[in-house]
Amino acid sequence: MKYRPEFPDRFGCIQDSRAFCQQFFQRYNQEHHHSGIGVLTPAVVHFGQTQTVLAHRQGVLDGAYQAHPDRFVRRPPKPLPLPTEVWINKPVPSGQTTKKGNQ
Repeated sequence: MKYRPEFPDRFGCIQDSRAFCQQFFQRYNQEHHHSGIGVLTPAVVHFGQTQTVLAHRQGVLDGAYQAHPDRFVRRPPKPLPLPTEVWINKPVPSGQTTKKGNQ
């Protein structure tokens, strides 16, 4: 979040930070399409709407393929697959070390 261009150097007060975060997280969860979750929004995944969105996306891709099959050299297009799990910091199983050698 702090690397976003609109992130201020400093907030004037706690209300300013709360207002910024409300707007930021609304966009991040509802509008921003994340590559790590199949170019879907977190809200779509969280609320179980993935199959509906992916079916609609496949319909659009099928229409594009039918209209211009020469643009798709190898095969008809498909939406990105959903990952089976997503982690920010995947827990290290007990007894194993991390890449840095820490436990």
